[in-house]
Amino acid sequence: MEQIRHSYVDNGGLKLHVAEIGSGDSGVVIFLHGFPEIWYSWRHQMIAVADAGFRAIAPDFRGYGLSQQPPSRRSRPGRI
Repeated sequence: MEQIRHSYVDNGGLKLHVAEIGSGDSGVVIFLHGFPEIWYSWRHQMIAVADAGFRAIAPDFRGYGLSQQPPSRRSRPGRI
């Protein structure tokens, strides 16, 4: 069985965690978690989708899981 891979994407200075599995021969399925979940909530579905020939991608939203938390509004002078 293929393993879930983990990587990070830079998004405007924030490091966002992404979990993925599969080759994507049949397409891509993106799993988006809710509150207060993380990518791990989708792990079983991701494996099933990958076994069906799809590439499964599940990011952690900013401030969740292994993704960085954005700076607080108070730490950004001049912004509301």
